[in-house]
Amino acid sequence: MADELALLERVQRKVLWLSAFMVHHANARRASADTTKVGGHQASSASVVSLLTALYGKALRTDDLVAVKAHAAPAFYALQYLRGRLPMEALAGLRQFGGLQAYPSRRKNPELVELSTGSMGLGAVQATFCALGAQYLVDHFGTRPPGRIIVMVGDAELDEGNVWEALAEEAVARLGRVLWIVDVNRQALDRIVPDARTRQLGRMFAACGWRVAELRWGRRLRARFATPGGERLERRLDAMSNAEYLRLLRYGAGAVRKALVAGADGRTDAALDRLLGAVGDDELSALVADTGGHDLALILEALAEAERERDRPTVILAHTIKGFGLPLAADPLNHTALLTETQIEELRAALGVAPGGEWDGFPPESEEAALLRRLPPLWAPPRPAA
Repeated sequence: MADELALLERVQRKVLWLSAFMVHHANARRASADTTKVGGHQASSASVVSLLTALYGKALRTDDLVAVKAHAAPAFYALQYLRGRLPMEALAGLRQFGGLQAYPSRRKNPELVELSTGSMGLGAVQATFCALGAQYLVDHFGTRPPGRIIVMVGDAELDEGNVWEALAEEAVARLGRVLWIVDVNRQALDRIVPDARTRQLGRMFAACGWRVAELRWGRRLRARFATPGGERLERRLDAMSNAEYLRLLRYGAGAVRKALVAGADGRTDAALDRLLGAVGDDELSALVADTGGHDLALILEALAEAERERDRPTVILAHTIKGFGLPLAADPLNHTALLTETQIEELRAALGVAPGGEWDGFPPESEEAALLRRLPPLWAPPRPAA
């Protein structure tokens, strides 16, 4: 049996492909007399493929309820397909009449969706107060304790004022079964998230009584930080504004080094230049993109720690890259951008998807399929009343 982490990496690659391709199919390949974009967010889905893979590929229990980030619906659908809860035809019917919605909809797709999240900020708050209601039933009527209430939101969604009004409620700070996962990709629909907000998030949650776990950098970068002189690289990356870091991710391989070692005064940081001297250009580009929200081992560790917390809610601030693994990664205009036909074909080849096998899941006899079959069943939400 292959290492579980390696299998999850392969599941993640499949989720990345399926989420990007179903949006491409809906907008560019499916026969239609209308060329208007029908919906789907490739970059926002890619941002959370690691987080969703860790949840649906390992961490979820049957009685857990999840409010999925609205713009990540295609990645959510891909995982439902891989876990046998959706047929291939459903993916191909994204945004068709009667088909899967661009955002998770409890009304339109009740067999899959536990909470509608399409209205920014409402799904997260609704889920949290569901936990409060469930705790009331436990305290006053002796009902069985519920599973966890897990909320996944983007960092820009936290601009909604009702979110902080809810978090300021004293009773919320006692909800130990609540877990929020914040997708800190530093980008909103039409702007880069302000630096102050990104740096304040942890303190704001802590002030509301939450346990805060931050996944800023991945294991490869952490290992580099731990080498002699590595603290210079850590300080350089930590001090970058959101705009500067996103630009760094878009640079060609050779330009990354120059941007890293250039000080604010225009002088070269000779010590940092020496530290990076043995690192090749391509390796350096990959290294600076090693964010904690795409490190499956760190994500699983953080989820396990959150599951052990029972006295207060937990938030995981997972730093990610919007458009992770796609050619539009970190592009400031990638929110509604769509891959071209050439780009989708290049992605297919890069991810090892055979021509004609665009909709394939994992063969039943594969180790990936066996891994997913061993997982506890997902909760099947009841259909809402008519």
